[in-house]
Amino acid sequence: NVTPALHTPLMAVTNAISAIVIVGAMLAAGLTEGALGKTMGVVAVALAAVNVFGGFLVTQRMLEMFKKKDKAPVKAAEGDKQ
Repeated sequence: NVTPALHTPLMAVTNAISAIVIVGAMLAAGLTEGALGKTMGVVAVALAAVNVFGGFLVTQRMLEMFKKKDKAPVKAAEGDKQ
C-alpha cells in the first residue's frame, strides 16, 4: 500500500538524470573530431533517449497501477425495493 506520491518523484528524478546524460552525450559527440568519437556520441544519445522514453512509459504504468478502481454499482435485490 505505497502511495504514488512516493514513486512518482523518484521516477521524475531518474528521467531528469537521463535527460542530463542526453545533453552530455550531445556535447561529447559535437566536440569530438574523430569518427569513432562521433559514432559513440550518437550511440550514447540514442541509448539515453530510449532510457528517457522508457522511464516515462514506466511512470505512466505505475500511475495507472495506483489509480483507484471504480467499483461496479451493486444492484438492489427484488425485496429491497420500496
